[in-house]
Amino acid sequence: MKNLPQNKWVRAAIPALLLHCSIGTVYCWSIFSQEIADYIGFSKGATEWAFSFAIFFLGMSAAFLGNVVEKDIHKSSLIATICFAAGMAGTGLFIWYGGAHPGSLVSLLGIYICYGLIMGIGLGTGYLSPVKTLMLWFQDRKGLATGLAVAGFGAAKAIASPIMQSLLDSLGEGGIYKMFLILALVYFVMMFAGHILLAKPEGWHEPASSEKGARAIDVIKEKPVTFIGIWLMFYINITCGLALISQEKMIIKCIGLVGVVGVLSSVTAVFNAGGRLGFSAWADTFKDRNSIYKIIFILSIIATGLVILTQGITNMGQNKLLMVLVLILLFVVNAGYGGGYSNVPTLLSDHYGMKNISAIHGITLSAWAFAGLTGNQMAAFIVKHFGKEVEMAHELADGTIETIVVNPSGYQTVLYVTLVLYIIAAIICFTMIGKKSDKPVE
Repeated sequence: MKNLPQNKWVRAAIPALLLHCSIGTVYCWSIFSQEIADYIGFSKGATEWAFSFAIFFLGMSAAFLGNVVEKDIHKSSLIATICFAAGMAGTGLFIWYGGAHPGSLVSLLGIYICYGLIMGIGLGTGYLSPVKTLMLWFQDRKGLATGLAVAGFGAAKAIASPIMQSLLDSLGEGGIYKMFLILALVYFVMMFAGHILLAKPEGWHEPASSEKGARAIDVIKEKPVTFIGIWLMFYINITCGLALISQEKMIIKCIGLVGVVGVLSSVTAVFNAGGRLGFSAWADTFKDRNSIYKIIFILSIIATGLVILTQGITNMGQNKLLMVLVLILLFVVNAGYGGGYSNVPTLLSDHYGMKNISAIHGITLSAWAFAGLTGNQMAAFIVKHFGKEVEMAHELADGTIETIVVNPSGYQTVLYVTLVLYIIAAIICFTMIGKKSDKPVE
């Protein structure tokens, strides 16, 4: 819409936040997953695959539809709006059907298709659509700009979780499917507004697809080792992050902080969002943006190593200093997890230029797809097969005693695996990522 103000806030920053704050609510899954399972008559484990499919199709749709985003952000942002809202509404309808027909496979498969596949496509295209536009508008502070949008994706959970919980509490019987239908409409309006506002600078002209080197794969072939290195360290960072974040609540309970687990989960979400903005803004000050990944991995190695050496989790809250070390680890991992996301597009642009950054970024996000299938599952497998479950009693606010089952040795074992992976990622970061391209950014 040409009558709108042509400035970076109206045409890039605000629409990016509208899009990312909507699709980022995919991470609210843990808020209502048990309610869905109970309502449709399936186990929580069976319904959990809907979230895994959503993350998988986020990455794969970004990889395969990156060229669509490259050519026409209005088409891609509209696809994102329709798919995300339709997937959310469809999920609500299949939850309603499952409530009327408990145990029906139609309901479970419908949720997989709507929340996993259809919403996943909306997630991938919606995540990519504003990124290049932000970098074009904010040429001097690309990291800050992309960090702002990706922080919106990370902060969406903290913003939406209490709203969703309030809806579930107030809508009564069938509140779980009613919530999805209401939010489908709300997020459609938000994302459609973002779609209307989003626009690249008037002076930017996309290269013709037939131009030599215009294809993303041709650009990647110029520096294949660097791309493989970026893909691998991105994959490892997400895998380690998901492995620890998926066990976060139980680790917090294990160290004796049962009463404040909700508050601390919100704090870690703030670190996640803050890492996306802070690390990317910090990276703008470095000549080599890869330096920020070196910092992320070194901090993660130190924090993980300290908790392993001190046996902080198996201490189970008996030592306050060790309890603090465990919390620092969770804060560092969340911040590094977020920072890893926000710096990928700008790191890629430093090495490959701006011509096909959306398509190249999309291919890189396939790492997110595979990490989404491996991170949580790896941690769950370790906790299930290693260590020993113990009962832990704690006092509730009303004075009654509740007993929970935890596996401190299992959670500690997860750290051994993530430490090795972080070390591998650091080696890749120092050896495989070449120097920043000296050619002008196009």
